[in-house]
Amino acid sequence: MKLSQLALGTRFAFEGKIYTKTGPMTASAESGGQRMIPRYAVLQPLDGVPPPVAPAASRTVDADTVRSAFDAFYGTCLRLTDDFGRAELETARQRFLESLEK
Repeated sequence: MKLSQLALGTRFAFEGKIYTKTGPMTASAESGGQRMIPRYAVLQPLDGVPPPVAPAASRTVDADTVRSAFDAFYGTCLRLTDDFGRAELETARQRFLESLEK
């Protein structure tokens, strides 16, 4: 099991020591001290197997709703952007709108 699959506070064994997950890549040892846990590390959970992470619910949003929200956002960006950045902003806007059509 990988560290990213464990919930904060979960105890696990790694390299013969017992740790508690304290962050996305950190853990504290029972004997004291913090340690970075490498992404490649294979861990043995000690608090039982955590429940499987449910996949994110599929959600669809109407394209017109997205366009409307984006137009409001773009209007604010346009007001905040100087003349030099407007061409690049417009190019980004066109790429975004084209991606909605795919």
